[in-house]
Amino acid sequence: MSKIVVVDDSQAELQLIESYLKAAHHTVVTCSTTDKLEEQIVAEQPDLIVMDVVMPGRNGFQACRDLKNDARFMNIPIVLCTSKGQESDKFWGQQQGANGHVVKPFKAEELLQAIKVALR
Repeated sequence: MSKIVVVDDSQAELQLIESYLKAAHHTVVTCSTTDKLEEQIVAEQPDLIVMDVVMPGRNGFQACRDLKNDARFMNIPIVLCTSKGQESDKFWGQQQGANGHVVKPFKAEELLQAIKVALR
């Protein structure tokens, strides 16, 4: 299947998302901060990124925009997985270049469907 980098500052969320993705036969690499995200993406060469929005330092919207504005990473799909579920949040995520948006709490099927759509 696909190699997916999951970025979330919550260890519990990282473990939950990782378990859902591994059960669907994806290879998973976790990251708890956006500080060295670009370095990790260069090293791992993922097919997709699942990223939280609310994180210390550079948030998920900012990291998404930075990645989509970098020629090295612009074609890697990003699914935002966040508690920010207002229509304005979804719109803002799309404006930053996100390819999908899943609202916490979520079911495994919702996340897997968003990933499937983003990978098309």
